Parts: sequence; structure tokens; C-alpha cells
Amino acid sequence: MKVLYVASEALPFMASGGLGDVAGSLPVALRKRLIGCRVVMPLYDSIKQEYKDKMKFITSISVPVSWRRQYCGIFEAKVNGVIYYFLDNQYYFKRDGIYGHYDDAERFAFFARAAIEIIPAIDWKPDIIHCNDWQSALTPLYYSCYYANTMGFENIKTVFTIHNIQYQGKYGDELLNDVLGIAPEHNNLILYDGLVNFMKAGIECANKVTTVSPTYAKEILDPWFSHGLDPILNQRSWKLCGILNGIDTDGYNPATDKDIWANYSAEDFSAKAKNKEELQKRMGMTVSADTPVIGIVSRLVGHKGFDLMQEVLEKSLYERNVQYVVLGSGEWQYENFFRYLHDKYPDKVGLTLGFVPDLARKIYAGADMFLMPSKSEPCGLSQMVSLRYGTIPIVRETGGLKDSITDSGDGEGNGFTFKSYDAYDMLGAIYRAVDAYNGDKNGWNILVQRALDCDLSWGRSANEYIKMYKSLLK
Repeated sequence: MKVLYVASEALPFMASGGLGDVAGSLPVALRKRLIGCRVVMPLYDSIKQEYKDKMKFITSISVPVSWRRQYCGIFEAKVNGVIYYFLDNQYYFKRDGIYGHYDDAERFAFFARAAIEIIPAIDWKPDIIHCNDWQSALTPLYYSCYYANTMGFENIKTVFTIHNIQYQGKYGDELLNDVLGIAPEHNNLILYDGLVNFMKAGIECANKVTTVSPTYAKEILDPWFSHGLDPILNQRSWKLCGILNGIDTDGYNPATDKDIWANYSAEDFSAKAKNKEELQKRMGMTVSADTPVIGIVSRLVGHKGFDLMQEVLEKSLYERNVQYVVLGSGEWQYENFFRYLHDKYPDKVGLTLGFVPDLARKIYAGADMFLMPSKSEPCGLSQMVSLRYGTIPIVRETGGLKDSITDSGDGEGNGFTFKSYDAYDMLGAIYRAVDAYNGDKNGWNILVQRALDCDLSWGRSANEYIKMYKSLLK
């Protein structure tokens, strides 16, 4: 089986979020299971030179962009056993960053079509083209409308994965002909609410639509989560499914992580206490093994649950013996809230505004618990990383958080959960976690052991994707 994985970003080359993590890990896991998986992505100017130096030029082609054709250079590199193709066009991609340019619609329409056009040039015809988020959502549309019956392109199935339905690629309908090159008879596939909607086109035209967790696949059928696309998704629910992401368990490994103070493993996690002590010192808090530390590593924005924290976190500081370590940046009201807490309770609240990758690792390893009360969370990786480091998640039951974390109230779970998006429900989960930590130490160690033993690898997810691919090829 051959899978061409189309993504606008992929580690280690370029990433801005979860898609980059997935595109850097899932193809590797598929290759280990003898699936021929190759990745195609843009050749951004911001890719580090050390990676560019390892790329090999294959050939160049011209790609239709409405009524004109544009140059597309094809470069190749191999990392972790996976072949990556980089599509070069300096007009579109020789810029800073990945997204946020005035002509993103044209840039990614070019990319989506080029991902198909390169197939004869690389002499590798896939059985499945797997596209991701709005940036490659036009690939299934272009394929079904213009390539499906063309010699050399026939019998290819398309998969479209929604990583975050909030970002749909919405533009004015004036782009249809002059920029996107969509014939009038196909306009209904991409128009929605009077606008061009890239994601809608992917949902309409792909043979299978997936999300990054089973619960998120159900949630986006509801207007509360769908950002307006629930009518289309409900009409196409027969081809919708959710597969929970994994994490890179080699990259996130407390036994080998060089960014933490002391290494430990599921077999012996006694050195986790050293990481807690050093974290308390670094953040200027009182050093106390008996005080539970709750870590928060996130963008400080409302939908991540910071409005809930703003309502009750101070209350928890004088009702329980607890400390918080916060790393992140975002909306000013939440940054100011944590500045206030840090200034008032410097011995209990450690704060670093911004993102410091090595400090994030230290928080995962040194905290006792990890707070993630999101309003919505398609999958979430932080709760899985915290489990990997034996740090117990406190999460709201939504999306991938619900699929990866189960409440320990029955003695079998791996975290503490709450259902309603309510500050006092969150506070109740925090108090249950803190009380469990302060209670039976042997019981807490059993919970930490259970967290460290969780299977968070991409292997589990890759097997689910393989089943899905095979179902399309029957």
C-alpha cells in the first residue's frame, strides 16, 4: 500500500502546531508497519539551512493555477526512513513564516494541485492521498473533478483529516475562477454560506474524513463545536471517523531527556522528586516535597480554559496547600492575571511568559499534576506528554482529552476529569487531585505508575489508520 501524505507543515522541517507533530510522526510509524508512506510539503524559505543542504533536486514541472501555469521545483530528502518531497515556488513560499499572508488562498491552492501534479514526475503512484486541514483540502476536489479519469491518476482514494475545524480557509467567491480555477459546474462543492470554503470542499470530495480523536468526530456534528460546518458534516457523517493521535515517545522520554534535571523511567521513577525540587527552585517557589505542584503549559487564550482559572485559581491557593507553575503567552487579561497571582503569591505561583521549550520539559517532569481545562480540544498532546512523564492530568472531558484521560475515581483511571465547562467543576477536580496526593502516598504512586505505563505511541494510532486505508481499497 502506498500513501502520499500531504501537509502544509511537518517536523523536523517546519511546524506551527499539532499538524506538524502529526506529519512528522505518523508517516514514520506507518513506514515501520511496511506501509509505503511519503510526505509532500512546501519548501518554505524559513526551513533551516542544515535541512536544505540535505535535499536533492529531482525535477521541475509547471502547475495549473486557474488560467496560468506556475513553476514547481521538486526536491527530495529522507528522514527517519521517510521520503519527503518539497515543492518549490519562491513567489509563494520564499517568505517568513507559514501562514497569514494576503494570498494564502492562492498559495495553498497551488500546493494542493501540485501535490497531484508531481505524481508522474516522482514516478510513484499512491493508492491513497491523505490530506490535512484546509491548506490541502482542495486536493480531493481537484482530484475528483480533474484527475480521477485521467490515465496515470486513476483509482486513487483520498482521505481528509480535520485537525482543527475552527480554521476552514474561507474567502470571497471572486477567487473561484481567476485564482482557484474551479469550473462553474463544480462551484457547489466549495461554496458555503456565500463564501469559498476550502475545508467544505475537502469534506465533500474526500472518500473518507477523519478527525484527530473519536470524541471530536462526534462533537463537530454539534453546532457548539462545528464553527458552522455541522450541516455538511451531518450530511456526510457516513464517511466521518476519529482516530486518536499519539506522541513521539522517543522524543518525549524521561529516561533519556537531556532537558530535565534527573532521568527516570516507569521501572524506577524515584528521581522525579529531584525534578520537582529543582523546578520549585528555578521558579522561585518554596521548596516542599509535600506541596503538590500543578503545571500549566499553554497558549493563554479563552478556549484553553483560562477564563475558568481566572475565576477560581486564587481561591484554591488559600483553601489548599498547592503551587502552580505557568509557562505560556497569549491574551493580555490572562497574562495580567498570572502576573497578579505571581506578585501576590511568589512562593506559590511560578510564572514565565513566553515559550521556553526546555522549561516546558522541566515542567512536565517536575510537576505532580498538569491542568488542561479546555473548552474544546480536537486531540491535545500536552496531556499525553504529561502522562509520559508521570505527571497526572486534570482535564475537562472534551475531544481528545476525553479519549486519552479517564478519571481515577474508580481506582482504574489515569487522571482527574470534569464534564461541564464550569469553574467550580474544574476546582472540584483540582481538589480531588490535591487531596489524593496528600492522602495515600502508595495510592498516588500507583497512579503515577499507571500514567507512565500508558501506551501513547503512534503505533496504536498507525494501526487504526492502516485499517481505515484498507477499508477504502476493498
